[in-house]
Amino acid sequence: MAELDIDAVAGPAWGGGVAPFATNTKKLGMWLFLLSDSLTFSTAILAYAYVRLASTSWPRPFEIYPAIANATFLTFILLSSSLTMVIAVAAAHRGEVRKAVMYIIFTAIGGAAFVILHLMEWFRLFAEGVTPWSNHFVIDGQPGDPLFGGTFFGLTGLHMLHVSIGVIYLSIIAFGFGRRKFNADHVEVSGLYWHFVDLVWMFIFPMVYLMSVNLNVKS
Repeated sequence: MAELDIDAVAGPAWGGGVAPFATNTKKLGMWLFLLSDSLTFSTAILAYAYVRLASTSWPRPFEIYPAIANATFLTFILLSSSLTMVIAVAAAHRGEVRKAVMYIIFTAIGGAAFVILHLMEWFRLFAEGVTPWSNHFVIDGQPGDPLFGGTFFGLTGLHMLHVSIGVIYLSIIAFGFGRRKFNADHVEVSGLYWHFVDLVWMFIFPMVYLMSVNLNVKS
């Protein structure tokens, strides 16, 4: 009798299928990773903001052209790649494998273009004497703050590393989904990572570039 009462209170055992409070483990794992990674980027961005605002000789090396124009184009590339990623995820959930793979590849190409153009900007700054350890700028008679190079290359390099990893990740997802080894959830999870990378750039672009614009027009 006691056993019957216990069974009546506990209710029937779950027999499989979709549990009412179940969480997709792949999404949960990615959200936990993004949460931890957001702490990393938050620390880097706050550190940059602190040294930027505390310095009295912070360089302003970014002219409207080519630096700001290039950074704006990089922003356009990432925003466009987010759109193609949304289309890829939607197509994957509808079972449109070919379309999903095509748009994942478009997204990866956008990421690769971002990295290449950003590296070209790095090389231009190197050629002008701006390195992670020094720069040639003089602000109000004082040497330009040497922390500029370290923070700029450190922050943008960290983001560029994430974009590069994302390009490899998306390439693997495109190949696996096209071969039916991955499902729509894998595509959606990769999209979460990519949107996070794009979101981080939306903080870096105004803080690093727009706050250090050189408005002096050369005669």
